[in-house]
Amino acid sequence: MDRPLVILTGPTAVGKTQLSIDLAQAVGGEIISADSMQVYRHMDIGSAKVTKSQMRGIPHHLIDVLEPTEEFNVAAFQRMAKEAMEGIFDRGHIPVVVGGTGFYIQALAYDIDFTENDSDRTLRSQLEKTARELGADHLHDMLRQADPAAADQIHPNNIKRVIRALEFYRQTGIRISEHNETERKKSSPYKLFYYVLNTDRSVLYKRIEQRVDQMMDQGLLEEVRKLAAMGCTRNLVSMQGLGYKELLDYLEGECTLEEAVSTIKRDTRHFAKRQITWFKRERDVRWLNLPDFHNDSKEVLDHILQETRELWN
Repeated sequence: MDRPLVILTGPTAVGKTQLSIDLAQAVGGEIISADSMQVYRHMDIGSAKVTKSQMRGIPHHLIDVLEPTEEFNVAAFQRMAKEAMEGIFDRGHIPVVVGGTGFYIQALAYDIDFTENDSDRTLRSQLEKTARELGADHLHDMLRQADPAAADQIHPNNIKRVIRALEFYRQTGIRISEHNETERKKSSPYKLFYYVLNTDRSVLYKRIEQRVDQMMDQGLLEEVRKLAAMGCTRNLVSMQGLGYKELLDYLEGECTLEEAVSTIKRDTRHFAKRQITWFKRERDVRWLNLPDFHNDSKEVLDHILQETRELWN
């Protein structure tokens, strides 16, 4: 049998953390975080980072391993997660990937190729100079001429991705959109159990609003203030996370605290909606709708264990 990989994902605030720990405990698993924010130290409250007491002794990987000043992207996640998986398999355990970053999960589950050619720094420097001198929209227009599908998928303000797509096309002669489509059709090299936890939209939105209020009560503003004092600015990848950039706006006098909190709630709801849309497009997904299980996480766990019993019998 192919080596097993269990994935538990879903929109933010749906309840993945507790269920994932119960699952890992039941199957002899170790958890790999597929979260673009929990990887950073000093960013605990805003990322809803799992605590030591919540872990109940279950090993967790890719949590608190980078400083906020370091860049983290899908290629780095894939490399680090695969390294963690090798150790988990060597120990005779099962990797349980948990988090809501769909692109990261897709990259790991289907071993998508992110081979990069960094030998030609001149090209990257030229494109960066173009962005500085002529602006993001001009750079995006260049991408639209070379790869219209990629231009539709990448926001003009995401300059790094625009440059990467242009680099890929100029270095290989292949549109990155076509490369990505080919990669997405790959089958998984693992025995894949890919679960998406979900609930009614109104319930999810209420949970999101309650979570944001709880984060503020726990000291999210002070967390952001400390990060700012450490020199973390909005141009860092880490500070683009929900909750961080909005409170930076408040600290810099660009909005009131009430406006910042309202924006966090609104943007988190929008993010959750995009997450659900992403997972609906994915292959091999097994949906776990909480109302179908009487909103009882134990029933959900029993269902997963029944389907994955071949892994731990």
